[in-house]
Amino acid sequence: MALKTTLEQLEEVQAAITKVMSGQAVELNGKRWTGATLFRLQQREDILLARYQREQGRGLSINYGIPRRD
Repeated sequence: MALKTTLEQLEEVQAAITKVMSGQAVELNGKRWTGATLFRLQQREDILLARYQREQGRGLSINYGIPRRD
């Protein structure tokens, strides 16, 4: 099984968010099942989007070093 790229994973998460927004709850034999919560999908989207931006060289980089005087 090949590993999916960050972009592929991000696209899957965004597709799942769209499904959640249109409702993906199912009731079977009196039990209700919800595929994923919007909150968790948005968290995953944020993680994947940040990773993708880092991979593309567009991530935020902060340097907390102390300047030196030579």
